Amino acid sequence: MKNFADILKGGDLRSLGKANRVVAQVNDQQSFDRLFTALDNTDRKVVMRAADAIEKITVKNPGYLRQHKDKIIALCEEAKHVELKWHLALLVSRLDLTRNEVARIWQILTNWATDKKESKIVRVNSLQALYTILYSNKGMIQDFNLILKKVERENIPSINARLRKLKHVRR
Repeated sequence: MKNFADILKGGDLRSLGKANRVVAQVNDQQSFDRLFTALDNTDRKVVMRAADAIEKITVKNPGYLRQHKDKIIALCEEAKHVELKWHLALLVSRLDLTRNEVARIWQILTNWATDKKESKIVRVNSLQALYTILYSNKGMIQDFNLILKKVERENIPSINARLRKLKHVRR
């Protein structure tokens, strides 16, 4: 049995370490579930790398997240570290959310996207996630447009680049 936390240890917070090696080893729900437990690790580097691997895996296999929905939402509500938030923003947008869950997540992502103290990666990924959630929640288009206008006024090049993409796709 693979201990993913051991593989993800070490190095420095700016490095993904062996996260791609872990991605290659996860090929079913059972191995994904073992990887998911690394999000509870006390080592911030392990959590960040596990979140990165989970994000990469679920691009093609979003169903792996299904049984972890409550945990992902809880992590969104309590996350403090930017490197976890930027992955959570994208992960939560891959979930099948109820109306109440959409409201909770929408508020969290809006706060992350509009908070000038948040990292630019967290903000950009939050905007992307809001856009993704909007696909199945068309009634939130006005709210989404207000968020975009608020963020656009800050005139931050990296964020504005994402805003241009989102506006282009939305047309």
